[in-house]
Amino acid sequence: MAKSTNDAQLLIQSLRKAYAATPTNLKIIDLYVVYAVATALIQVGYMAIVGSFPFNSFLSGVLSCVGTAVLAVCLRIQVNKDNKEFKDLPPERAFADFILCNLVLHLVIMNFLG
Repeated sequence: MAKSTNDAQLLIQSLRKAYAATPTNLKIIDLYVVYAVATALIQVGYMAIVGSFPFNSFLSGVLSCVGTAVLAVCLRIQVNKDNKEFKDLPPERAFADFILCNLVLHLVIMNFLG
């Protein structure tokens, strides 16, 4: 039992050290992803308590949050300097792609609302 506790503590320490070395712009994107996922979970909890009368509204809200989180993760992957696949892609282009995809996503979501 003591060995597994020690392993868990070592894992947590190594994760903290790795996250401390993460650049600030990636930490901001991480907060945005956490916010989007938390908003989706709050909407699911609200639907469980109150009900889902206009189900398309609930579905579009959750899909909007999840879609935004996925797009933010894609932005994080593209902006990360350690990622070799996107080293030729400037951060401004990655952010412009993120904005354009968010615009298209939310236009589709608004169309789904009716």
